[in-house]
Amino acid sequence: MTEHAATAQPRALILARALTFRAGLRVARLRHWLAGRLPPRARGRLAENVRAAELAGLAFAFRARAVAIVVVSLWLLVLVPWPRDLYYLSVAGLFFLLGYVPYRLRHHRRAGAIKLAFTVLDIALMTAAIIVPPPAGLGVDWPIQTRLRTPEFLYVLLLLGEAALTYWPVAVLWTGTWIAAIWSLGVWLVYGREDTTRFADAARDGRLSADASLKVFLDPTYVGLTPLWTQVIVTGLFTLLLAIAVWRGRGTMLAQVRSEVVRADLARYVSPDVADALAARAHAGFGAPQTRVVAVLFADVVGFTGMSEGLGPERAFALLRGFRERSCKVVFRHAGTLDKFLGDGFMATFGGLDGRGDGAARAMACAVDLQREVDAWNAKREARGAAPVRVAVGVHCGPVVIGNIGADQRVEFTVIGDVVNVASRLEAATRELGGRIVASECCLSAAGPEVAGRFTRTLPLTLRGRTQPIVVHVAE
Repeated sequence: MTEHAATAQPRALILARALTFRAGLRVARLRHWLAGRLPPRARGRLAENVRAAELAGLAFAFRARAVAIVVVSLWLLVLVPWPRDLYYLSVAGLFFLLGYVPYRLRHHRRAGAIKLAFTVLDIALMTAAIIVPPPAGLGVDWPIQTRLRTPEFLYVLLLLGEAALTYWPVAVLWTGTWIAAIWSLGVWLVYGREDTTRFADAARDGRLSADASLKVFLDPTYVGLTPLWTQVIVTGLFTLLLAIAVWRGRGTMLAQVRSEVVRADLARYVSPDVADALAARAHAGFGAPQTRVVAVLFADVVGFTGMSEGLGPERAFALLRGFRERSCKVVFRHAGTLDKFLGDGFMATFGGLDGRGDGAARAMACAVDLQREVDAWNAKREARGAAPVRVAVGVHCGPVVIGNIGADQRVEFTVIGDVVNVASRLEAATRELGGRIVASECCLSAAGPEVAGRFTRTLPLTLRGRTQPIVVHVAE
């Protein structure tokens, strides 16, 4: 063994171990997905996305609150005479402030507890504004008991609507519970006043007649508990229904966020179209074998072994990573599936999942676009004194079997068929033909005129292992 080969072997071994380690990480990550579990990094992003959705819900709830305050304030200006409307407008301003403080503190680590505490203040303020008369000189001189006969209790229920916009079922249950408690306390305090008229007091000496009952009911100081029980029961039912609706909505939101996180994380290890299909049909037999007409593209860095001999493992790794990053960008730009990386090359397919019928045309456009990308990359490399990179491409299309293949411990979504072998050998034939792209006749016929114009030579070619030649086209 020569000294040159001996030094090259450890470098290649180090690079191979690095790639094997990355592949092992990929397998471990895919096992998590196939088992229905999220890897730790994905779980962290899931929590971040859920938190972002909750913050967006809090912000939206505050904006809805502000709109409701404006609408109610305008209605009060129409309904309430001057200057009593100033009193209620000041209450509306204070109510806005009680919502603004937790909104500003929504990024605080105890933002949830702050919001729940201010919800209690909201309910207390609104209950007091409804039950307690305005200061002397601003209100009409009616008994305080008459304030329980108006429908203003409905305004309190608006707080349940605000809580429902936060994606937080606990907030709905908390709000409904405190509405029932604080409103009941307010009504009970009025009911217990000495000047309050009650059916129990009026009927102390016997059963009331219908006329006597009506007289008690129409008394301005009368307060009954039946409306309170009705309000409490309706509030409880409304709270329960809203909490269930928010809980289901939160489940849908979590499913969507989880799907996006899985799809984004999975797309880092498989092609985006495969990630979409796998995320959408993970439990519906994804990858069942089927026959389709697919275009297959092979690309390879020419002379990478020789180039890596003069580079250290880190620089060889950087070169390979730069090639793969640019290759992924081009393949995905043309909606292709990156089937696998093959050392210093890769295999991509077109038309295997989308069924659009234009796989051959997209594969040809991808091949030309890849060479443009390599030319731009070489311009940067030459500017800093690095050697240019030459990439060979072979393209062929035809029927293949596409689907999952492998064992329980390792599953790969790929294509199988003679088309794959031909495309691989067309890529290898670029060396002897002196071209950058070699494409079969069926692929070139599907390409557009701009792409087809780049192919300058046409010739029959007998591939290794085949007896019949095929017509190929070569682009320099």
